[in-house]
Amino acid sequence: MAVTAFGDLPLADRDREWGSDAAEERVREWAGAQDGPTDRYRDAHVWYDAGSKQNFGSYKLLIADVVDGRLRAVPRAVMAAAAVVQGSRGGVSLPTKDVDRVKSHLAKYYRKMDDTPPWEQD
Repeated sequence: MAVTAFGDLPLADRDREWGSDAAEERVREWAGAQDGPTDRYRDAHVWYDAGSKQNFGSYKLLIADVVDGRLRAVPRAVMAAAAVVQGSRGGVSLPTKDVDRVKSHLAKYYRKMDDTPPWEQD
């Protein structure tokens, strides 16, 4: 199990709509991952099961989309991932040892957006 390395992806416009299903399709095409996940596909997610990295279902917390041919972190996706980590929409099943690293990864994008992650707000 692993948290992806922070790739410091450029941000999409903050008002860009987020649709994870459509983004998933675009990311797979961009990453050349039609038949199975690739390293480029992994870069669009915050967490994956390294022991089953050949399965699409092993990748969680998609935060990026392809915009103008380039992978970009989508602010609304980052916010949605943070909400899920906090338990929204039924939460996400992650190993306890990875939760702080996932939050750290997401917090870096919050800082890029000049914002504060929900777990640091009063």
